[in-house]
Amino acid sequence: MPDVKLDTADAAEMLQFLSQWLDRDPGRLGASLAEFVGHPAYCLDELHGDLERFAFFPGGSDGEQLFGP
Repeated sequence: MPDVKLDTADAAEMLQFLSQWLDRDPGRLGASLAEFVGHPAYCLDELHGDLERFAFFPGGSDGEQLFGP
């Protein structure tokens, strides 16, 4: 298997992209996530928060989504 490395900034950018995409149509995407996960404990808000935290930790975000302006 080849050694593949992902730049931290690229990973954070992708996480932010996904987080912003979730904001575009929460009704449809929330229903899809609920069907996929199969349990109401993990909803769109939880996923959105996880993506923001993962983007923040490697330094790809200023944390505004987590902590406010």
